[in-house]
Amino acid sequence: MLEPGPWETSDVTSIRHPARLSLALFVAAALAVGCSNGKAKDKDPESATADSAVPVETQPLRRAPIVAVYSGTAPIEAHEEAEVVAKVGGEVRQIFVEEGDVVQAGKILARLDGDRLRLQVAETDANLRKLERDYNRQLELSNKGLVAKGVAENAKFDLDALRATYDRARLELGYTEIRAPISGVVSARHIKVGNTIAEGTPTFRVTNLDPLVAYVHIPEKEFRKLAPNQTADVLVDALGGERFTGTISRISPTVDPKTGTFRARVEVPDPSRRLKPGMFARVNIVYERRDDALQLPRNAIVESDGEQMVFVVVNDKAEQRLVRTGLANSGWIEVLEGLQGDERVVVVGQGGLKTGTAVKVVEDTKPAAAGSAGAAAKAR
Repeated sequence: MLEPGPWETSDVTSIRHPARLSLALFVAAALAVGCSNGKAKDKDPESATADSAVPVETQPLRRAPIVAVYSGTAPIEAHEEAEVVAKVGGEVRQIFVEEGDVVQAGKILARLDGDRLRLQVAETDANLRKLERDYNRQLELSNKGLVAKGVAENAKFDLDALRATYDRARLELGYTEIRAPISGVVSARHIKVGNTIAEGTPTFRVTNLDPLVAYVHIPEKEFRKLAPNQTADVLVDALGGERFTGTISRISPTVDPKTGTFRARVEVPDPSRRLKPGMFARVNIVYERRDDALQLPRNAIVESDGEQMVFVVVNDKAEQRLVRTGLANSGWIEVLEGLQGDERVVVVGQGGLKTGTAVKVVEDTKPAAAGSAGAAAKAR
């Protein structure tokens, strides 16, 4: 039998060892996987922690002035307003003012026909002089016993009655001059020259526009916080939110049982006469002020079980701090206890944090300008 040739041996060898080759490939793959797992296990633990850190935004505290206010709304009203009515009837002879004119108390606004009343005064004056002479003569005769005492007494009664008639006639003659009862601005004129008017007819309206007033109705729970002479900021939307400064002049001593509110009278000086009665105003009454208050952003506070807390970042970990707060405004709140002032508090992402949670600061907001700290704080 012939021996196999070299080519046959080679061919047989390649056919007989395929399982050995597969095993070698499996072992190589296993080693590769093992090396890979070993590298993963050897990865830096700090890097793994960084990958799982909660992203947050922080903001620093600030020190700045802050004020507490009660905010309400009210229409602007005139400090004083008078409807001037005719005290006697007659024809309107002259008008001396128009709407918008500034007048002082006592100024003549118009004059009525006074001819009839002047004649009445002259007639009463003549009769008065005659009665005075008669009374003096009767008194002299009575003293001499020439006439009964009652005659002189009756003459005295007639004289006193005529004197009253004379005074009334002079008073009514004076009423033909229609005068301003208060200082202010003529806000309405109801008569024209030539009109014949009766007693009681409205003729003018005079309005005192400086100061103007706003009556703010305040909940009774705020009663103890407010007092006369406290400052109020008055913002008028009709003037583009222009700000005026007012002062509480009076506070009602009683609470309206129907509304549960009391009324505060705020006087608003307006020498430029820009304000008009009827304009709607937002009134912020300042009842407390702090000149150097430590403040934190209001959106940093988390409330739980009636307590207020914030989270600060210390060595890339969250740390919970209980705080006690005071005055507040729209974006900031005063810190009374719980923080020193150099912390940076979490303002975004604090919802799921607890002490020890790893955090990654993705945005660190710069401190707000101190000038905005004076914004009026709302009563809480």
